[in-house]
Parts: sequence; C-alpha cells; structure tokens
Amino acid sequence: MTEITALKTALLAELPSLRAFAISLTGSPDRADDLVQETVMKAWAARASFTEGTSLRAWLFTIMRNTCFSQYRKARREVQDTDGEAAARLVSTPAQHGHLDLADFRTALDELVPDQREALILVGASGFSYEEAAEICGCAVGTIKSRVNRARQRLMQLMSIDGLDDIGASTGPIAADRPAVAL
Repeated sequence: MTEITALKTALLAELPSLRAFAISLTGSPDRADDLVQETVMKAWAARASFTEGTSLRAWLFTIMRNTCFSQYRKARREVQDTDGEAAARLVSTPAQHGHLDLADFRTALDELVPDQREALILVGASGFSYEEAAEICGCAVGTIKSRVNRARQRLMQLMSIDGLDDIGASTGPIAADRPAVAL
C-alpha cells in the first residue's frame, strides 16, 4: 500500500470521531458536517506537513478546532443582512464631488474683484468682524459690508446658486456682526 493510500484509509477511519467532535463544537449536525468537510479538505491539502508516526487523530482534531475557532471569529464580524438595510446604511457619498465643488468655488473666488475677494476672505473665511476687516483694509465699516455683500452675490451668480440667503441666514448675536457666508 502506498503512503497516500495509507493516509487516505486512516483519514477515512477517523471520520466518525471527527463528526462527533464537530457536533460537540458546533452543536448542529449540519454545521458539524460542514466543519468535518472543511477539516478533511485542509488536512488533505496539507498532507505533506503531517509527520508519519505521529497521531493522525490529534493532527486532525487540531485542524478542526482551529478551523472552528477561525469560523467563529469570522462570524462575529459578519452582519446578517438579508434585506439589505445594513448595506444601505454603509453607503457614503463619493469624495470627488466635494473636490469638484471646491475647485469650482476657487475658480469663482478668483474671478471676484480683488477688494471684494479680500473683504469676503477676511470676514467669511478668517473670522474677522466687519470692524476688524475695515481697519485692516483701511476703509469704513459700511464699505466692508458692501464689499462682502457684493462678493456673496457675485459668487452665487458665478456658481449658479439661487437662494443662498435663505440657507445662510442666521439669528442671534453673531448674525448682527457677521454675514452668513458659505465658504
């Protein structure tokens, strides 16, 4: 009898013991059968690593135990999602739209008149108050307010945005000091 035939015969002789052990591990005859099949397949694939003269049963039981625990760990990370609800919650919007929107905004911002762009960046992006921006630019507060307003209107026009005033409107003490500018 060849070495492979002897291993095959010994492997088949261990199937009832493997099945009993698999049932004790899984608690289910169906899952036990799957575990036995997986164990035999792994053992056959790794038959070259089996050392002749050692316990085949111990080697097979070790493979089965490790396979069972690996399946258990894998199953803990998996989510049963028969109706697709969990997958639907994992959907994220593509990031490239944000980059494209930002590129469009930068292009539109570059098209503004320099004094309007400066006022808008000081008040809207840098967070300066109208008074601070007026002092930085060396002009009246009303001039800064006018420049920011014209810059916002021009940006909306360049970017084809309608009704930004409704979205950007704010109430409270900050609204009196700063315009609602979406940068």
